[in-house]
Amino acid sequence: MGALDIVLGVVLIILSLVTIVIVLMQKSREGGLSGAITGGGADTFFGKNKGRTREAMLAKATKYIAIIFFVLAFASTLLMLFF
Repeated sequence: MGALDIVLGVVLIILSLVTIVIVLMQKSREGGLSGAITGGGADTFFGKNKGRTREAMLAKATKYIAIIFFVLAFASTLLMLFF
């Protein structure tokens, strides 16, 4: 096991912990689909500052960290198989 494997493993562990923390920080959506239809969710969907809220930033961060996590996991698997 080389140094690159260890570094990638540590980075993957850190990214997984960060993902867990960010997901836990997000507000739960208890209403589900029925809450969005009857609760007026369409009124806030086209809001002026929807992309700047804390929830939107957490959702974007979750998406980007997940993408980075899967790319690194795939890369580390390829490194272990071929090198």
